[in-house]
Amino acid sequence: MKKIGIIGGIGPESTLDYYRGIINAFRERSGGGMNYPDIIIYSADLTELLQIMEERSMDRLADWLLVRIEALQRAGAEFAAIASNTPHVVFDEVTRRSSLPLISIVEAACTKAGNLGFKRPGLLGTRFTMQADFFQRPFREHGMAVVVPLAEEQDLIHEKLFSEIELGIIKAETREALLAIVKRMIERDGIDSIILGCTELPLILPNEGHGIPFLNTTSIHVESIVTYCLRK
Repeated sequence: MKKIGIIGGIGPESTLDYYRGIINAFRERSGGGMNYPDIIIYSADLTELLQIMEERSMDRLADWLLVRIEALQRAGAEFAAIASNTPHVVFDEVTRRSSLPLISIVEAACTKAGNLGFKRPGLLGTRFTMQADFFQRPFREHGMAVVVPLAEEQDLIHEKLFSEIELGIIKAETREALLAIVKRMIERDGIDSIILGCTELPLILPNEGHGIPFLNTTSIHVESIVTYCLRK
């Protein structure tokens, strides 16, 4: 097995989800055994990341990620994953400069959506993710059109993520508000699925709603990480 490196902490709640997901995947594959991989987690400062994103400093973001990837390599990691959707805005640049192979959450989600036959997925995430095009580009290349919520809906999602969900605060009324956005997107935009494009969103939203499936990017990413870890 290859040693796994994870840039986590962005945010902490979903990093716990990644760890549990990897351990559970290996437990299932070994029939309940304890043959787990080495996992090295660099828990980064979320506030520092958000400051960089607010400044829209993509060069600084790439450098920030690469410092942490290099630290994972020095600790013994043989490949790495960024346990957050938003930093994937610079994934191509980081991959080009990285000393370790990297597993993309966007590529994994795109492959999954394509295999399931989706054509018009909606995208929920941070404002940074919904306003960028790093999800749209690969999906478009595979014949899928990614649809984002209206600006005011994006503001609500972003605010709830950072005032509640990132802090581990899960409220029923917030879940209903998010599901209401999904319902409007189905009626208004004709979406056939939803990409949970923030690794905290699976903590509050189900696997489906209003008759369409939700793509849990955390679990999809974990699946890709485990597969790569076991690759000969």
